[in-house]
Amino acid sequence: MAHSQAVRTASGTTDARRHHDPTVRGFASDNYAGVHPEILEAVALANGGHQVSYGDDEYTEHLQKVFRSHFGPYAQAFPVFNGTGANVTALQAMTDRWGAVVCAESAHINVDEGGAPERMAGLKLLTVPTPDGKLTPELIDRQAWGWEDEHRAMPQVVSITQNTELGTVYTVEEIRAICDHAHSLGMKVHLDGARIANAAASLDVPMRAFTNAVGVDVLSYGGTKNGMMAGEAVVVLNPDAVRQMKHVRKMSMQLASKMRFVSVQLEALLAKDLWLRNARHANAMAQRLAAGVRETDGVRILYPVQANAVFARLPHEVSRRLQERYRFYFWDEIAGDVRWMCSFDTQEEDVDGFLQALKEELAR
Repeated sequence: MAHSQAVRTASGTTDARRHHDPTVRGFASDNYAGVHPEILEAVALANGGHQVSYGDDEYTEHLQKVFRSHFGPYAQAFPVFNGTGANVTALQAMTDRWGAVVCAESAHINVDEGGAPERMAGLKLLTVPTPDGKLTPELIDRQAWGWEDEHRAMPQVVSITQNTELGTVYTVEEIRAICDHAHSLGMKVHLDGARIANAAASLDVPMRAFTNAVGVDVLSYGGTKNGMMAGEAVVVLNPDAVRQMKHVRKMSMQLASKMRFVSVQLEALLAKDLWLRNARHANAMAQRLAAGVRETDGVRILYPVQANAVFARLPHEVSRRLQERYRFYFWDEIAGDVRWMCSFDTQEEDVDGFLQALKEELAR
């Protein structure tokens, strides 16, 4: 297909053009993937006519029932634009002006959000090094102290990521232990669920099993990495854990005027099993990739492959040549560590083609 191809609507009133080859897929990020056709159909279904703006529409109202079916009768969903917005809004509503959040050193809120939690939410991140991206009660205690010390930001929230930035997955009991420990210290628990569907698929349990059922107070629910066009949600599981979420969302520039088009995407993802189908497929493609990598000399997998990510170490020059054929990112370029992500639309032939290219570059 040509790089730029005209695409006209049935009415012929637009001259929008396709500027990419839709057959090309890589392993850089699940954010690179397009939109699942069922999501696109849902957006079109919500179009036409007028609906009340800023979340008072029928789609956002119905979305509450959908989220409660997954996360219990007290869950309340607040759709937002993106993952950073969800995390910043959630943490801001959970902390005081003098508050701090304990998180893994590798956490997305610490490494990949441009300082937004600290700059925009006005809180302090207290980070802990972890071998696998996962916190434990013992690791939390390295930073959970000094509540009465006015010289130190007050630890008020523990934030964990499920699955983690290193592709590892917390078990139900591991999250239960974290919640029990945090609550015993008077702290709340936030879960960054950018890839929560992949974690549930990996554990083969409902999402509620490791969220509201074990004591998580607030969830950032991720949909974009799992087939949505745009949008995430802050899901309040414990109403006592936040204050004035509606006002915080608006103040954080995360209140969509035409919210029905975010809400209907979340409904399409969650009302039945699309979220799980997409996640299971992405996870399966990562397992296929990992199996092929394990049979390849000169490459070492760094962490357990438990969701849709494979982290590996290989010669730097091999990665550079391979990047000319497939997109992916270095995780630690000095060490030669790379990250390969699979998506809901990754195909078996994509994985097999990548493995063949990897072997060819290693043999050069």
